[in-house]
Amino acid sequence: MKPGKTGIVRIIDAGGYSWLGLKAAFQHEAAFRQELFLTIILLPAAIWLGESSLESALMIACLLIVLIAEIINSAIEAVVDRFGSEQHELAGRAKDMGSAAVFLALANVGIVWGLILFF
Repeated sequence: MKPGKTGIVRIIDAGGYSWLGLKAAFQHEAAFRQELFLTIILLPAAIWLGESSLESALMIACLLIVLIAEIINSAIEAVVDRFGSEQHELAGRAKDMGSAAVFLALANVGIVWGLILFF
């Protein structure tokens, strides 16, 4: 077992790091701000339009998955950019795959919301 903080102190520290990550995403990533705005607008709609708590939960979960994917994509881009601006096949592939994850998360929102609202 590696030495370090344990118990409630570790949980509090982890929460602080998570808050810093959310703050950094908001401050430095326009796409995250846009998707967060969309989530804030659609969250009440999901509660209102869902015919059951399960439908509302699915609609909300899809929105949160977009934010999660965007944060991971931004983290990948930050790490790749940290190691230099030269073109490298693997760096480009990593960035493209992160972007694809966000695209699939957005497609998931469209599919789930469409199925719930129109079928």
